[in-house]
Amino acid sequence: MASRATAPSQPRRLRADAARNRERVLAAATDVFSESGTDASLEEVARRAGVGIGTLYRHFPTRAVLIEQVYREGVTRLCAAVPELLGRLSVEQAIEAWVLSFAEYAGRKRDTAAALRSALGDDSESVFSDTRTQLRAAADQLFTAASDAGVIRGDVEPMDVLHAVVGVCSANPSAQDPEATKRMLRIVLDGLRYGAPA
Repeated sequence: MASRATAPSQPRRLRADAARNRERVLAAATDVFSESGTDASLEEVARRAGVGIGTLYRHFPTRAVLIEQVYREGVTRLCAAVPELLGRLSVEQAIEAWVLSFAEYAGRKRDTAAALRSALGDDSESVFSDTRTQLRAAADQLFTAASDAGVIRGDVEPMDVLHAVVGVCSANPSAQDPEATKRMLRIVLDGLRYGAPA
């Protein structure tokens, strides 16, 4: 079993400039890993973030720590989008927007998840457990709002929908044909509406 290489990368409140640097590194790492994989150059990550490599390592002392935080940050952003979407769109529009965003996330996360398993071994399961709990809570909030509004059928199990979306993305990776993936996902969404009270 691999020993866990990660440690809390933000143990205390950071100064504003340090917090900005950390956010820039995470954003740059997300882009670089998406383009070139998780073995990509950390010097390139630092360059894109506009910081020195020493600054990167102060926040993320190992590649494993950075990969874990990129993975967690993606889930956090996805989950935080639910109340924002419900606040500015109709429930039906919010579901479609979030499901499409989840599909993009699912397409990106495969390599990151594999890298986490490789770096952390069995300890990676705690990361996946945490993020699954977050995703379940976000999906429950969204689909409960839609069910209450009568725009989806009442027997929808949110995690079943997410598993279906992952299946669609696996069958037709969005990077290869994003329009085909969107068409397939809209069929899934139409299934949610079938038999809805509204």
